[in-house]
Amino acid sequence: MADAETVVAHDVQSILSSPERDYLVRNNRDQVKIENLKGKKVGLYFSASWCGPCRRFTPTLVEVYNEVSAKGDFEIIFVSADEDEDAFNGYFSKMPWLAIPFSDSETRDRLDELFEVQGIPHLVILDENGKVAVEEVTEILLEYGAEAYPFTSQRIKELKDQEEEARRNQSLRSLLIYRSLDFVTSSDGKQVPVSQLEGKTVGLYFSSFSYRESAEFTPKLVDVYEKLKAKGEDFEIVLISVGDDEKSFQEGLKILPLLALPFNDKRCEKLARYFELSTLPTLVIIGPDGKTLHSNVAEAIEEHGVIAYPFTPEKFAELAEIEKAKEAAQTLESILVSGDLDFVLGKDGVKIPVSDLVGKTVLLYFSAQWCPPCRMFLPKLIEAYHKIKANGNALEVVFISSDRDQASFNDFFAEMPWLALPFGDSRKSFLSRKFKVSGIPMLVAIGPGGQTVTKETRELVTLYGAEAYPFTEEKVKQLKAGPSEEEEEEKDKKDGYVCDGEVCSKA
Repeated sequence: MADAETVVAHDVQSILSSPERDYLVRNNRDQVKIENLKGKKVGLYFSASWCGPCRRFTPTLVEVYNEVSAKGDFEIIFVSADEDEDAFNGYFSKMPWLAIPFSDSETRDRLDELFEVQGIPHLVILDENGKVAVEEVTEILLEYGAEAYPFTSQRIKELKDQEEEARRNQSLRSLLIYRSLDFVTSSDGKQVPVSQLEGKTVGLYFSSFSYRESAEFTPKLVDVYEKLKAKGEDFEIVLISVGDDEKSFQEGLKILPLLALPFNDKRCEKLARYFELSTLPTLVIIGPDGKTLHSNVAEAIEEHGVIAYPFTPEKFAELAEIEKAKEAAQTLESILVSGDLDFVLGKDGVKIPVSDLVGKTVLLYFSAQWCPPCRMFLPKLIEAYHKIKANGNALEVVFISSDRDQASFNDFFAEMPWLALPFGDSRKSFLSRKFKVSGIPMLVAIGPGGQTVTKETRELVTLYGAEAYPFTEEKVKQLKAGPSEEEEEEKDKKDGYVCDGEVCSKA
């Protein structure tokens, strides 16, 4: 934010004009005298057609401008960073405000330097006296829209204070009602007042019909929802579409028994920012009192289904105990066998029963050919694998592929001396969720008894190679402590020396 006591008052007429020009232009080529800006707030919009973030921000700015410019005391000036006039004209045609002519590159460059523009989009607000009211307002407009008018530090502080107050006194109404928007819609397009949801447990479902993880999760969520409704539970889900086009949204919503915010509704972005959305799918649970019970129960529904309801802290404590019991009872077959899928693949497509691996240390290797870190790690893992096997240890590795097609899977698996799940095997989704695989390569060690030894196996192999076997906590402690005196002495003997105190002599 700018400090009004120290900021220079710019002469708007001077900084926007040139010796040959005292006007700005509209996208219909009309000229507007710069002197007409006297007494107005002015936004200098540094942007370009080639800039993706600029293209995404411009529609928001158009919306704000159309609402605010009617007051008659605000104008925006487009300062283009486009490299040719056709690109400038095409982009400017979508803007309802004024611009520095494309031909006046000297003024555009001078403004870039004057306002120290380091990246675009960049929007500087000058007050009626030419002082910088806000040095960079794009994030503020994305968050508050036209509510940020008149774009002063004081107004933005008021909004932030109001937002903090709303968080302290959160209710379903404060979350879902925005100005005249006081309803959600059903799958058949009917409006449902937010007031009808008050007193219920409500799930805010951030999702995208075009996103694979969301598409896989939605049927499971619907199944849970329908089971809860059949039991008479006061539970509703409101779909909040993220990144869908209108056709995908409308067609997808038709087949869901859920409520939703309308397509492109202002509340979608507002709620995504409010809950700091970082992943899809996300299911935020709002309790009957309007307070947030949980920031994302998608994983709990994946793991536990309907028994995760009502998503309270007490229920999650109960689920944690269930998980502990499952971990204690875990066997190799309980994680690698699913219905008829009771095998892994050997070379040449030979089916190896999972039962043949019981009693061995098994490494689950999540990887893919398209992943550079995976390709870099593979030789290290192969080397460790051969050394461990050569020492007579019962070890096996199972490749769990994130490749995009069968051919890539085949090529990558051909480089490996171990086993694999078939490409596209449904067990991959379960294993990825169970071991919380958020990046690859990842290597999970399962001990001879079927329990999980560690999910940090990749790091251990990278640091210690074959010496990390059998990857237990005790082994890791030994490795961190370094070799014992007996091990050092044995190593010296192997090298043909015997060490006594500070002297090592040939044996």
